[in-house]
Amino acid sequence: MVKKQIQPYQKHVPVRTCVVCKGKDIKRHLTRLVRTPEGVFADPGGKMNGRGAYVCDKIDCWEKVTTTTILNRALKMQLTDQDRQRLQQATP
Repeated sequence: MVKKQIQPYQKHVPVRTCVVCKGKDIKRHLTRLVRTPEGVFADPGGKMNGRGAYVCDKIDCWEKVTTTTILNRALKMQLTDQDRQRLQQATP
């Protein structure tokens, strides 16, 4: 009879993908951007209701989020100038 070795329990760590560079990292290392009826907001806690997209902390990625249509496609909406200003202020 072969004894089965018991492996230590490893907690599941959620992995998310940056919408700009497509880099994968654990959820806590990325910033969630969320679409709400009031507009697009940075959600550092990751708990707000609404459609979300993740962005890594690289300056290039944040610049592309605010200047290109990448986030429009990810959130399925058109960003307003006010949304872009709000995201520029939230840049890490």
